Amino acid sequence: MQTLIKQWNGEAVLVSYHQPTSSWMFVALHDTTLGPAMGGCRMHVYRTPEDGLRDAMRLAEGMTYKWAVIGFEYGGGKSVLAVPRELEGAERTGLLRRFGHLLESLHGAYWTGEDLGTTPEDMALIGSVSQYVHGTRQGGPRAVDPGPFTALGVQVGMRAAVRHALGGGLKGRTVLVQGAGDVGAPLARYLAEEGARVLVTDVDTERAAQVAREVGGTVVAPDAAYDTACDVFAPCAVGAVLNATTIARLACRVVAGSANNQLAEAKDADALFERGILYAPDYVVNAGGAIALPMLGLGHSPDEVRERVRRIEPTLDEIFAEAAEQKVSPLHAAARRVHRVIEAKRKQTGHDG
Repeated sequence: MQTLIKQWNGEAVLVSYHQPTSSWMFVALHDTTLGPAMGGCRMHVYRTPEDGLRDAMRLAEGMTYKWAVIGFEYGGGKSVLAVPRELEGAERTGLLRRFGHLLESLHGAYWTGEDLGTTPEDMALIGSVSQYVHGTRQGGPRAVDPGPFTALGVQVGMRAAVRHALGGGLKGRTVLVQGAGDVGAPLARYLAEEGARVLVTDVDTERAAQVAREVGGTVVAPDAAYDTACDVFAPCAVGAVLNATTIARLACRVVAGSANNQLAEAKDADALFERGILYAPDYVVNAGGAIALPMLGLGHSPDEVRERVRRIEPTLDEIFAEAAEQKVSPLHAAARRVHRVIEAKRKQTGHDG
């Protein structure tokens, strides 16, 4: 772990061990130039604790980019609860309460919310211990599900991508949604309502079939997803699904989905570009949930949140236009936008990074 932390370009890492469940808790703070760190709490079974730490640091950096590109005054942070097995009942409650106390001890240096492996109910539990939780209606017991807001952001971001890559809108386009969970399912509904032809794939084949039935779509086997012809491939499950092997198999013109860290390596963005596949940077197109949690916590209405989420579309329009002008992947254009925002803030405040 020491080697990983020494090699990281972030600001701080907090490590704690929960003896009753043999779980590791990691809080990674990447860059607080724009404001206090904010990022979701992920619970997952990792091969080693180091893998959980690596995930926390990687995701925290992604949050720095996400907040900067959408214009929110938060810094990049992430927490990971690396559990040895799926936890239920008293074990899960005990770990979450312990994490809540850890979160409270940071006095607002880091705020959290729902992420992969945690639920709105988990956030309500953590929020009963710590005030630094977004998604619980100002610390109260009512938990907020950010999934539909994330799905809305993907939908409007996908519109921008299709317009730039193919012309026109989503009506009549074929979209393959990989992952029929908390974001993929509402995304499939939104796309069907807009007139898109929806293909659904998920490792849980029954869940995929249920969503497909609901939207009048078609189920695709997980191992056939990358080879299936479509206009848009939407990764909405796990990260690192786009790599040298899978990119060579893709039969689409656009990649736009909600999964974090979709690229196995940064160079995979260039591989997509070389194949003529327009990539919507994940930390931009999936920002709807990140937008929703703090806004709802501050008392904004769902309609106000949705209106703010829809601004992802013009943001991506600008990124795609800059990328086309410079003849580079949109990932590079988005990163330049982030660096401009952070450097401007540093000059304004004297923050030394």
